[in-house]
Amino acid sequence: MCVLHGAVVLITELCERNPETLERFRKTVPDLVQIMKGLVISGYSPEHDVAGISDPFLQVRILRLLRILGRNNETASDAMNDLLAQVATNTDSTKTVGNAVLYETVLTVLDIKSESGLRVLAVNILGRFLLNNDRNIRYIAMISLQKIVGTDHNAVQRHRGTIVDCLKDQDASVKRRALDLSLALVSASNIRSMMKELLIFLSSCPPELRSQAASGIFNAAERYAPSQRWHIDTILHVLTTAGGDVRDETVPNLIQLITNASELHCYTVHKLYRALLTDISQPSLVQVACWCIGEYGDLLLRGECQDTEPVQVTEDDVLDALETVLQSHMSSPATRGFALTATMKLSTRITDNVDRIRSIVSIYGSCIDVELQQRAVEYNALFKKYDHMRYAEAFSKSGELFLLFQLSPHVGTFPQVCDLLDLLGGAEETPQLSPAVSGLAPGLPINTLSTAGGDLLDLLGGLEPAPAAPAPTVPAYEKDGVTLTLSCEKTSDSGLTVTLTASNSTDSDISSFTLQAAVPKSVQLHMKAPSGDALPARGAAKVTQMVILNNPNKDTVQIDSFP
Repeated sequence: MCVLHGAVVLITELCERNPETLERFRKTVPDLVQIMKGLVISGYSPEHDVAGISDPFLQVRILRLLRILGRNNETASDAMNDLLAQVATNTDSTKTVGNAVLYETVLTVLDIKSESGLRVLAVNILGRFLLNNDRNIRYIAMISLQKIVGTDHNAVQRHRGTIVDCLKDQDASVKRRALDLSLALVSASNIRSMMKELLIFLSSCPPELRSQAASGIFNAAERYAPSQRWHIDTILHVLTTAGGDVRDETVPNLIQLITNASELHCYTVHKLYRALLTDISQPSLVQVACWCIGEYGDLLLRGECQDTEPVQVTEDDVLDALETVLQSHMSSPATRGFALTATMKLSTRITDNVDRIRSIVSIYGSCIDVELQQRAVEYNALFKKYDHMRYAEAFSKSGELFLLFQLSPHVGTFPQVCDLLDLLGGAEETPQLSPAVSGLAPGLPINTLSTAGGDLLDLLGGLEPAPAAPAPTVPAYEKDGVTLTLSCEKTSDSGLTVTLTASNSTDSDISSFTLQAAVPKSVQLHMKAPSGDALPARGAAKVTQMVILNNPNKDTVQIDSFP
């Protein structure tokens, strides 16, 4: 026995150190198989019996040599398949020495070109190892499963429940291996159930594993998310639980995800607002929440959301939440930057607290943090130089309308006249066109129109105007008491004169009222001086302005809104 053991060890060393000897020693595979069968079935040497296993040391050495000889060789692998199946089924797994032989058998099966059924048997043995009370055995089982999960994914999936249970193990090393293996088992078919287990683990896992768990959950959610809402909910759950342990790219990635899910903006801003009120200690969560409130704060103030319980949020409530973030000792300079920017954005979405926002921003103009100070100074400059463009004050103190002339995509067809919107207002509701305009169908050929409106709306179309037709007036914008009408008159084949007339039917005067316009590069624009910059209340007077357009290419042009 000693001579045989020594010979096997020597052959193993020769094969590992000099691959050229492999072909010569592969001829010994049948002999090694017969020796191994004798040890397993009848017992080769009773004096070397250990706990009922006949010479386990020699068995391990022979199995290791067979693994080297059978690697990447189909003939040698076929010769040892039956033996390996016999060892796997006849070895006692209740003893430590038996587990040693079984583990070596599993490694051999997984390393050679074995049959699929034999590989499943090997994976099942590792699955039984996971139930062993010995943590060392569980640990080496998970290491082996981790190596083969890519090639034998379905076989390993059968033991998913046992692997997930190992996440509850008290040993940190076992937890880490179980986490690696659990993340590797996530697929499109089990994403919901696996993610539920992983999130439970995340809430109680050791601090040193939180970053790894959060990163793995993010990757799995990105690959297999069944819906955008589920994806957002999952990431928000992670940020709420381990927001301080996530990677830096998590915040921009989540912001992009929220931006692309336009139908979930209302749901997301409500959920993030509640999370912000509950806990501001998680920096990544607070940053995303501040950004979302700044972008979609108007949806939050409406208090209506089909996907969540209705909640009444006032402008003061939102500003209080952002001020809490700005003043908290837990907020980093980066987090304060998000909150300050969100506060500034809200100045275009609210109406009653602009002065409070101006006060908040001005405080940080002397902040010790240079970047935060720079932001505050720039925002203060916006208040001073461009305050007349603010939506919150659009038609109470001052206002601006922006008109966009652009090339129509429907060349040769009847173009559209669309609404005119406040430049920075971000209005949610599109003003309704007057019947004179909205009744005309887009895409209708110009020659099918019998009314003079056809001449008006064929802006720079290059078509001959109807003779003797007066320049009609069409309401183009009507909201918050401000009405804008336009009339068009062709002056030549490529020239057009547009007269804009604005009036104010509210009870308050509007000051610093301006009209702006933009055109494509191929069109020339000249705006003459307006008749005034104030709209008196109750329509006492009107402001008119003439716009001259020259379209040398005679492209079809339409009037559109600038968002």
